[in-house]
Amino acid sequence: MITIESIQLGKVVTEGDPSSRDAMSRQWTSAFRKTCVDGAVSVNELGLIGDQVADRKNHGGPEKAILCYAGVHYRSWAEEHPELDFLAGGFGENLTLGGVTESDVCIGDRFRSGECVLEVSQPRQPCWKIARRWQTKSMTKEVTQTGRTGWYVRVITGGSLASGSELELISRPNADWTIARANDVLYGREVDRMAVHALMHLPELSREWQDALA
Repeated sequence: MITIESIQLGKVVTEGDPSSRDAMSRQWTSAFRKTCVDGAVSVNELGLIGDQVADRKNHGGPEKAILCYAGVHYRSWAEEHPELDFLAGGFGENLTLGGVTESDVCIGDRFRSGECVLEVSQPRQPCWKIARRWQTKSMTKEVTQTGRTGWYVRVITGGSLASGSELELISRPNADWTIARANDVLYGREVDRMAVHALMHLPELSREWQDALA
């Protein structure tokens, strides 16, 4: 059973030192920092109503409408980095999910919660903002190496989502293509050219990933 453990929304803010050249302290503008919300949140084709996007070139849009992350990963991060205070939403996700990881979700999976239908479009490609958020230079690399990336979904049918509700799997067209395996292909852990060809031609895979694999 997959459950929505928490829902997070972010506002665009600018913080840091505009005169600094240090990647950990320089000024940045982002909605990466998310805040948990109670109650139901409305959803449309661009994601959760009230969630903002600063960098529209690389984030957001219909194919990356909602970022999901496995709640169980926070236990691993806490063990590996006891000096950091991890909370849900700490990796920029909108939905923190229970009962699922990258090894359990496939490209093109469709999930329903109430009227809302979501479709898995691609893994999240970790960027420098993860390291900046946690003030740990190695963090982005660690996310990539561990495969704890999270994944994006597109919104097929809008509606609302609420913490504590279940996500029901209603369709799985690509059972061989978990998020974990797609990550392995992109980052060179699986190098079979036939596998690369197969992944890039999945119709449910986002255009961004198709182009990256071409």
